[in-house]
Amino acid sequence: MSAREPEFSVNRADYARDLDALRSVREPVFVEEQQVPIALEWDAFDPQCVHVLARDRTGRPIGTGRLTPERKIGRMAVLREWRGKGVGEAMLRALLDEAAHHRLPEVRLHAQVSALSFYAKHGFVPIGDRFMEAGIEHQTMRRTLRGPTAVETREAAMAVTAALLSATRREIWIYSRNLDPGMLDAPETLDAFRRLATRRQRIAIRMLLQDAASPQRNSSPLIALSQRLPSVFAFREVADPVDRDYPSAFVVNDVGGYYFRSLGHRFDGETECDGASRARQLIDAFVPPWERARAITEYRALGI
Repeated sequence: MSAREPEFSVNRADYARDLDALRSVREPVFVEEQQVPIALEWDAFDPQCVHVLARDRTGRPIGTGRLTPERKIGRMAVLREWRGKGVGEAMLRALLDEAAHHRLPEVRLHAQVSALSFYAKHGFVPIGDRFMEAGIEHQTMRRTLRGPTAVETREAAMAVTAALLSATRREIWIYSRNLDPGMLDAPETLDAFRRLATRRQRIAIRMLLQDAASPQRNSSPLIALSQRLPSVFAFREVADPVDRDYPSAFVVNDVGGYYFRSLGHRFDGETECDGASRARQLIDAFVPPWERARAITEYRALGI
């Protein structure tokens, strides 16, 4: 029996030849749906850009995206009936491949705030303040193409952590000094923990702390969440004096994503969504102190 035919394909477009196809996606999405003035939608960069075009089985255009000479990914658009089917992810991967082919050190984009988590899941990190563009709130994001991307702010730290949680398949390891108030207890991060912990498949969230008392004293909402889902969360506190001297903190998942902070009391660090080798090093650094650590039984509901 032959393999099932793909639902859609993504290929590099020729701007002059495929202009009508690009218009048939960008104008319904940006001009009609989002009310972007058509004079702003098409610009002088378009003929100079690398464009990708997604088509369905019949050849009908269903998605577009571009990479500008300024190393910016943009004009990512998918027709309404094709959203949530992996088209955007496939186009983003194609544009990242194009950027790598051109040996670009990094790429940036202006993400609509509603799509921030989508880009964070693919290794993009927020930088700077949010701003309005064509009447829509946006956030500048960047991704380094060879090696880790710098994380510089609390907002970036939250976005990266939530992205690592959402990308996790079954297991995630977190080494933290005291559950990182301001990051692990932020609403968007807690929501990512909740979504991961309530999946139908078996999930393991292991959290190794240096200070178990502070989160309990401050009524960390993550402890309350773990009490409702005790089969998913496991907390331990380092006991060996050598382990207490470890200065760093990190989050690492089972698909090669990580966020590492050399100084565990600060938010700045580095991240990759596909750094399998470094992720394995961090897991290997997590396991020995985890095995030596004590279970934090006081976090359990009713102390049992």
